[in-house]
Amino acid sequence: MCVSLLLFLKCDFFIFSIFRMTKKLREFPEDKKAEEVASPPSEAPASQTSSATGGSTEQLMLLENSIVSPEEELDKSAQSKEREKDSSIVPAPVHDTSSEEESLKTQETVESVKTEETLEDLKSKSSEYIVIENSKYAEKSSVSETNSSSSGENPSDTRETGSDESFTKSGDLDSNLCIQGSSSSTEKRDQHSTESDSQESFEENPNSVEKEGSTPEEESDQKPAVDGAGSRKLEKVASLDLNLNIDLNLISPAGTKSNGGQGSPVSAKMVEEAWGRLQKSYVTYKGKPVGTLAAVDPGAEALNYNQVFVRDFVPSGLACLMKALAENDATKRTALTEPVKNFLLKTLHIQGWEKTIDNFTLGEGVLPASFKVLFDSYRQKDILVADFGGSAIGRVAPVDSGFWWIILLRSYTKSTHDYALAEIPEVQRGMKLILNLCLSDGFDTFPTLLCADGCSMIDRRMGIYGYPIEIQALFYFALRCARQMLKEEREKELLKRIDKRITALSYHIQKYYWLDFTQLNKIYRYKTEEYSHTAVNKFNVIPESIPDWVFDFMPLRGGYLIGNVSPARMDFRWFLLGNCIAILSSLVTVEQATAIMDLIEARWEDLIGEMPLKITYPALEGHEWRIVTGFDPKNTRWSYHNGGSWPVLIWLLTAACIKTGRPQIAKRAMDLLEQRLSKDGWPEYYDGKTGRYVGKQARKYQTWSISGYLVAKMMIENPSYLPMISFEEEKKIAKPRHTRAASF
Repeated sequence: MCVSLLLFLKCDFFIFSIFRMTKKLREFPEDKKAEEVASPPSEAPASQTSSATGGSTEQLMLLENSIVSPEEELDKSAQSKEREKDSSIVPAPVHDTSSEEESLKTQETVESVKTEETLEDLKSKSSEYIVIENSKYAEKSSVSETNSSSSGENPSDTRETGSDESFTKSGDLDSNLCIQGSSSSTEKRDQHSTESDSQESFEENPNSVEKEGSTPEEESDQKPAVDGAGSRKLEKVASLDLNLNIDLNLISPAGTKSNGGQGSPVSAKMVEEAWGRLQKSYVTYKGKPVGTLAAVDPGAEALNYNQVFVRDFVPSGLACLMKALAENDATKRTALTEPVKNFLLKTLHIQGWEKTIDNFTLGEGVLPASFKVLFDSYRQKDILVADFGGSAIGRVAPVDSGFWWIILLRSYTKSTHDYALAEIPEVQRGMKLILNLCLSDGFDTFPTLLCADGCSMIDRRMGIYGYPIEIQALFYFALRCARQMLKEEREKELLKRIDKRITALSYHIQKYYWLDFTQLNKIYRYKTEEYSHTAVNKFNVIPESIPDWVFDFMPLRGGYLIGNVSPARMDFRWFLLGNCIAILSSLVTVEQATAIMDLIEARWEDLIGEMPLKITYPALEGHEWRIVTGFDPKNTRWSYHNGGSWPVLIWLLTAACIKTGRPQIAKRAMDLLEQRLSKDGWPEYYDGKTGRYVGKQARKYQTWSISGYLVAKMMIENPSYLPMISFEEEKKIAKPRHTRAASF
């Protein structure tokens, strides 16, 4: 600040000196002035010149000798030596002793010339300063700069929670490269000043203009003009003529325009297309929307993609609920929330049907995997046809459908405040039937649910039989949702069972499913054949069964919930859905949730790659693939459920990132998604180790790929939607003791 003030004063003094010199020059006649300037000082005696011009010539010579260029000043000593050697050259006349004040001004004038030349040289190399009108990024960087200066932190660090604006990692726009519009150099910066008084900082593409440095300019050249409304106007202050139609939303950290920056035209167009396609996927029953089709791909055979899947509709329902919260019009809000309510009631109605597969009757509380609407031409009305697993590839009933239904019901009541729906006796009975299937007494020694292969999103044989983490996390989430919505005065006994199961399940998952570097090292050193209650290796896991890839995959910082734990078996694979649901439901501790985010960042190329997100990692290959999948041609390595990349999972990752205070991870994944998803036709999944190729059997215009994108986009723009699909940590649960990794 002091240097800027000094330069300003020197420049001001130089301008004042030039003004005085110009005024004096105008006093001489043009012919005498030109004659005296043209003639060298040595050709006229000082006394003669003084008498001819009345002393004015001596003053003119003084000014001529004082106004020298920087090059002449630098070579001054060399020229003096040459003058002494050359006798024909007469030295410049000596100034009168009566003009000491003028001599001091002359010295300062020379220094001002040097300073001005330096300023002009730097200005010619740098770009012009610009102020973007009505720029939200200007406000963001100003707030960020104020906060960082007061706290002493790096302003480029954007890992903050509770802010809608700071969703970039190391800068979606690089905060270290900016164009500054400084305020007056004589005014001190006030942290509590208004936006028009504070120093503004604007993010810039670092590769757009080559900069050698930045030098403070005069206030009149640099201070942005502010109108009455506080909007900033463009002001050109340098010699370069640039196109000022710059969209800061499209500037990426690498200096190139991003394909999907938040608020960019490309992103806005993609969002508009997504809403249009979601609207076209609605299924109506008797004139009312009751769900969305799995896919609307005109170029492929329908198969069962023309049905309404319970799990597939969840992101579609969430998208409608979130959009309804932003609507002020009551009619529009009702139009958005009505399909969700109709879906909940219609699936509840189907639950009451008698469910028989091959002469075996399923449990009363089982919800369908999907249903479709057909028109009965004979009776001239719509009819419903439901699938409880009898038409599925593996003929397995969907365990996750009931859990997703309870979770969506809680999201609906929390967003619409329509608590009357959850209190309807039929709805209360539906929740009770679902939970009775899971809480019934049996031979289990663990609080986890025993499931068959193909009972969840991974609906084909993939070796998840036993106690898969996806089902356990959804089970825990549904228990907590039902705990809130069940009437306590009527279901006291059921609520007690729920509380006990929540406590036991949380302890079991946190203690036995958790894997980090420290725990991996312990398992590696396990002893086998231990008996009694003092056994450390409680499941008798053989250390030699640990796959080699785990040792390279596990970072020093980070951890995750493994896929499955059962006697003598640990499935060390990474399953994204189970880990994200565990974060949202607070099944894991805060420290474990942070470690999961650390792992995702550390293994970005493996888990995210070129298209988010891997449903499981790594892929089964070779002999293992043949044994586990039974030569499944759809689940080949790095395809479909076997290491394929599923865009729909972006909404789960985004919600988990926001809850853990790491929104920049979600924004980074979203940028990758927006580059291709719409161009590729909204496919169901991608193939390849990095997710580069559209899936070989993937349907285009997959509805949950569309709705998952919309949910993630709305949460990034407004994190206040998160409580709709999230729980805080349960304080009553007894926490097991853990030995933490370095990330904790």
